[in-house]
Amino acid sequence: MPPFDVPEGDPFGPHNLPYGVFSLPGSTDPTGSAGSGGPVERRVGVRLGDHVLDAGAAAAALGSPYVSLLARPSLNPLLAAGRTAWSDVRRALTAWVTVPSHRQTIEPLFHPLSAVTLHLPFEVADYVDFYASENHARNVGQIFRPDAADSLTPNWKHLPIGYHGRSGTVVVSGTDVVRPSGQRKAASDPAPVFGPSVRLDIEAEVGFVVGTPSAMGNPVPLTDFHDHVFGLCLLNDWSARDIQAWEYVPLGPFLGKSFATSVSAWITPLDALEEARVTPPSRTHELLPYLDDAEEEPGGYDLRISVAINGHVVSEPPFSTMYWTAAQQLAHMTVNGASLRTGDLYGSGTVSGPTERERGSLLELTWNGRDPLELPDGKRTFLEDGDEVTLSAWAPGPDGARVGLGEVRGRVVAG
Repeated sequence: MPPFDVPEGDPFGPHNLPYGVFSLPGSTDPTGSAGSGGPVERRVGVRLGDHVLDAGAAAAALGSPYVSLLARPSLNPLLAAGRTAWSDVRRALTAWVTVPSHRQTIEPLFHPLSAVTLHLPFEVADYVDFYASENHARNVGQIFRPDAADSLTPNWKHLPIGYHGRSGTVVVSGTDVVRPSGQRKAASDPAPVFGPSVRLDIEAEVGFVVGTPSAMGNPVPLTDFHDHVFGLCLLNDWSARDIQAWEYVPLGPFLGKSFATSVSAWITPLDALEEARVTPPSRTHELLPYLDDAEEEPGGYDLRISVAINGHVVSEPPFSTMYWTAAQQLAHMTVNGASLRTGDLYGSGTVSGPTERERGSLLELTWNGRDPLELPDGKRTFLEDGDEVTLSAWAPGPDGARVGLGEVRGRVVAG
């Protein structure tokens, strides 16, 4: 089907237009192991249906002033350009793919998705991960602190808990994940041992991508969220639970998390998700002023996530249940004066709903291995070598349409 003729109801229609980075057949990989040995020629692309538009080439062909932002090998120049540019470029792209007079010029610049290679769409600056689902936090508390009077820690309802991760191991969907090795110590072990993780897990999350930076010493208030955050993507925070359990007292996650974080190849701009905005869950504790969003526009997003292992859906976590919003996370992340950089990525934390079918990690789905999952290819407590995990999602769009968020996929390989 020609790229302009997107079927009605396609989640990647003109109402969506997510951004990515792609290369065409014939390019060599970064190691120069094929062809001429030169680097991959990467281009900013915009998805329409099952095709990718070469956005930079389209801008050049139409004499657009945005060619300097789109004819680039990553999204970072566009991210850094700021909200006015984001909105202007989106309006231009929408016109390019919908106005009939552009069709003859634009159509040759589309490429089938099946014929391109997708890359990490932006250069990741800093990476922060949060812990914002009350359902997830309560489940984890009940698993590890079954005798506690409250499964939540005392600070949980007062601030978005998070940790600073490793940006250099953020990888694009489709990248294999090598099973990590490290120290682990079971309760019955007399001493720690070293070896591959035997409790490898996933965490279904949403990642938020920062565009406009901020100056050090200047906190970003709730009201400025849309001026700094360009869009969102799906994120899988791979977790080695046995390594994490031994190392994270008294500090936070380290080697149990830093080996890999997978993100989808498509960044959905926030402007495509206006119809998906929802009010977050009711607050049960009074919030300090910098986090109090009672008078703000709804800060939650209605995103419907699906988690599959080897093609079999095991969970459908609802993002609308997240207690802390992305705007509150950004405000808390900068309230001490920490600066933002273009390309900063922060994860929502594991998304889990109130029912068993809505839990966003194997830790919860199997209740720490007590209740194995029954899959067509056998039981699972945690991931085995060869398992492929796929997160996909959609959000409500205009006039009943769905906004597709793509997928993030990763296969576990032996270390």
